[in-house]
This record gives sequence, structure tokens and C-alpha cells, in this order.
Amino acid sequence: MSKIRVGIVGYGNVGKGVEKAVNAASDMELVAVITRRDPQSVSIATASAKVWSITESLPMADQIDVMVLCGGSAADLGVQGPQFARIFNTVDSYDTHARIPEYLTEMDAAAQNTVALISCGWDPGLFSMLRALSGAALPDGTDYTFWGRGVSQGHSDAIRQIAGVKSAVQYTVPINKAVEAARSGNNPVLSTREKHRRECYVVAEEGADLAQIELAVKTMPHYFAEYDTTVTFISTEEFQEKHQKMPHGGMVLRGGNTGENKHVIEFALKLESNPEFTGSVLAACARAAVRLYREGIRGAKTPLDIPLTYLSPRSRDELVQELL
Repeated sequence: MSKIRVGIVGYGNVGKGVEKAVNAASDMELVAVITRRDPQSVSIATASAKVWSITESLPMADQIDVMVLCGGSAADLGVQGPQFARIFNTVDSYDTHARIPEYLTEMDAAAQNTVALISCGWDPGLFSMLRALSGAALPDGTDYTFWGRGVSQGHSDAIRQIAGVKSAVQYTVPINKAVEAARSGNNPVLSTREKHRRECYVVAEEGADLAQIELAVKTMPHYFAEYDTTVTFISTEEFQEKHQKMPHGGMVLRGGNTGENKHVIEFALKLESNPEFTGSVLAACARAAVRLYREGIRGAKTPLDIPLTYLSPRSRDELVQELL
């Protein structure tokens, strides 16, 4: 079978991560990068792929099997998702958890003739699958998810949308007391604020109202309002020196009971590059989207709807022989 032809929309950190993952896959090839910038100003690593303006991408429908949408949830995907899903099979990492049902409905309406896989990063995405798996094994129990310490791309992007912000990075920090309580197997009730805090480092535009920026960050619903959040203003030089790496990680735990016995399931990630790992998950889901489409499936789907064998470049027979 011919290789899966991939397009990437947005060539930021996640887009570059997807490019690396696609180029490492034996069954995929990168055909095009779609950008809002002047295509002549964008230099990509894949010599055989083209760079197209976002205004020129739609006529390419017969040349692309799946588009991987690498924009941010705060400002990009709400518009780009339905726009591209009307024409292309798509995969994205939409991560505003509270709005996922609404976004799924919008994408399902757009994807009448395509497959649109949404929220396919590592959380939501991979961690969502792990929560479903552990909940199935221990139905009498409680889920706990901890992120960090690490850079949240979605939250950093949300800060950058605030007027007066030049650059920003946000670190999600789990609170150790809450992690240990979850590991105890006693299934404590933990509030959002008890589980994490958020550290924001912001470079403001010259003359910007710092107090107003800090207020906008701390009161932003779905991102910061529910957490103890600190905002530290720094110089461009300090930002370049100390905040260019993008590590992350996290844990999914479930404490559950079978009769009188307690059990704890724990999965963990330690990532040196959040965007590169996210790109790898997106590439695997792009493979699954094309396989679903070729089976006649249409509409918006989530990672919970994907058969595990569809994510792998290996055949089902190989996976059965090696993993079961």
C-alpha cells in the first residue's frame, strides 16, 4: 500500500515535532506544510515537501490523506478545525478540556465526508486512553491526573494571546502532598487547586500595563482561574537564557477497590521535549484517521474511539505475536 500523505498546518514547535515523527515513519510521507506566514520565509527540514499559504491549501485535497492541525486551542483550532475538516481528514490536539464536547460537536458537523480526530495529544489523548483503561479494570475507584513540572504549550499560548504580552511560558507544577495522597490508595477528594499550581513567566511589550496582564492571566477561565497562579515579569534576555527548553511529563493514577482489597494503577511520562512527543502522538493518530477513513468511517472521533492496532505502523498479526 502507498504511503500515507501528510500535511501539517502550522510550523511552530508542534508542527516541527510532527515533521520529525512523519519522517521517521516508514509508512508516511510529508507532502506539505501549510502556513499563515509568507511561504518564502518558512524553511522546513523536509526537502521533498512543499510550503503552501493557508489560502492555497484547500485545492490540495486530492494530494493529502490527512492534515495534522498544529495550532493552539485558544485562538486557532476553533476556526481552523472545522475549516479543514470539511475538506480533509484531520487530527488535532485540542486541549481545552471543558470545551471538548462542544468542539467535538462542531467538528462532527464539519466532517460529513471526512474523519476528524480531535484532542489527540498526550493529555487529552494518550492519558485519556489510560484513564479509560484503568477505569475499566477498576470500576470502583477514583482517577487522579498530575502534570509537570513542565511547560504547557496550550497555557503558554493562551497567555501570549493577551494584549501587551510579547513572550510567555507557563510551567505546570504538581503539588507533592496531593500526589502522595493519591498514591496512598485511600481515594482522597482533591480539588483542582490542591493538585497543581501554575508558574507564568512573561515578557511584556514596552509600556504595557503589567497589572492588567497579571489580572488577565489569573482570572482566565479554563486555564488559570481555578489554580494558585504566579506571574513573574522578566526581560527578553532572561526569557531567551532560561526558558527555551520545553520539558514536561505527568502521571495518571487510579485508586480502586475489589472487595476489601485496595489497588493503585499508575502511568507516568518524563519528556525532554513536550512538542516532539506531542508530534509523535499526533502522527500515530494521523495513521489511525486514514485507516478509519479507508474503512468508510466518517465524522468527528476522539482517541477513545481508536482501535489500538490502528495507531501502530506494524500489522495486527505482528502486534498479536509480539505484544500479547
